[in-house]
Amino acid sequence: MPQVEMSVKLISKPQNILKTIYSACRTCYSALTPDEIYSEAPDEEKMLKLISRVISSGHYSTIEHIQLSFAISNVSRACTHQLVRHRHMSFSQKSQRYVKEKGDFDYIVPKSINSNPELKEKFEEFMHKNALFYEELVNAGIKAEDARAVLPNATASSLVASLNLRELIHLANLRLCTRAQLEIRTLVDKMCKEVLKEEPWLAEHLVPKCERLGYCDEDKSCGRMPQK
Repeated sequence: MPQVEMSVKLISKPQNILKTIYSACRTCYSALTPDEIYSEAPDEEKMLKLISRVISSGHYSTIEHIQLSFAISNVSRACTHQLVRHRHMSFSQKSQRYVKEKGDFDYIVPKSINSNPELKEKFEEFMHKNALFYEELVNAGIKAEDARAVLPNATASSLVASLNLRELIHLANLRLCTRAQLEIRTLVDKMCKEVLKEEPWLAEHLVPKCERLGYCDEDKSCGRMPQK
């Protein structure tokens, strides 16, 4: 059956993130012009020291200049419905109005169902029946925009998602929490790891919010940190 693996790739980012953020930070407190600050930027250690202090102080506007774009595929519509709730992101997603599914469509099986052989078999049978009825509707002349009404939340989707660094940190703080659903937690973890390949200094910021706060502020805690 057409189960698929999630794929996340960082496809666009600024050429020099550190120098850009450093220039934004220094511009607020310097008589020099931004281009002078950029061209005269010190070594990485000194830039990181200032940036860490500024971010810790809550001066987040300085990291909003960093725009990141990701190519995401093989995630469920249930997952993308959660992702698009984040306000400061831009999305271009595969349309179910204009792209018709053919045969047994790709779908995502939740881990909790996948680990139960009996339920997994029933799940796959249900997906197959959905595919057959969808195909019947389309063959009967029903437009894809209406036939998609029978497609489940498990249907695989793809999208390009863009956000600035401030929102990525916010996204990580919320969605890396163990109380977030596993699929979106996995998605955000992959997004963070893509960025960390080239910007490892961000590791201390791309964490669950309990690590940043030192305590859990959720109504129901997983027990990882003491509740406030």
